[in-house]
Amino acid sequence: MMRRRHAAGRDPTRAWAGKDGAMAKIPTSTQTSLWQRLTSHAEQRWPQIERINTRYRAGFAYIDAVVDGETLRLCRLRYGGYANQWGFAIYRASHDDYEDSYLPTGYSGGTAEEALDTACGLYLNDPTAWLTPPTN
Repeated sequence: MMRRRHAAGRDPTRAWAGKDGAMAKIPTSTQTSLWQRLTSHAEQRWPQIERINTRYRAGFAYIDAVVDGETLRLCRLRYGGYANQWGFAIYRASHDDYEDSYLPTGYSGGTAEEALDTACGLYLNDPTAWLTPPTN
């Protein structure tokens, strides 16, 4: 039995593997833009962060923060072909791995800034990062 895959139902936060199982590599321009966006957001929202570090492998961006001279692993972002939408996985220090997770919006993906806020809320002990501001 053949299964159909509908393009309209495609989740843009999931990178679809090609026939050989390889994920799309994050373009260099997107890597630069991602680091700049996260650094700018961290300067405004997370003053305790001294520096944002990013590492890339295949279709993933690994986000770390330097706080008090110590590097904290925060999250992994999955590139789905769009620079403004990323799949989210939280770093689990207890298992030394990343687990796909949900943002406070209830979605498994969103902006890189939402992912940073979610991870920082946990690792920098500030649950106000998960509150949605009122829209009046």
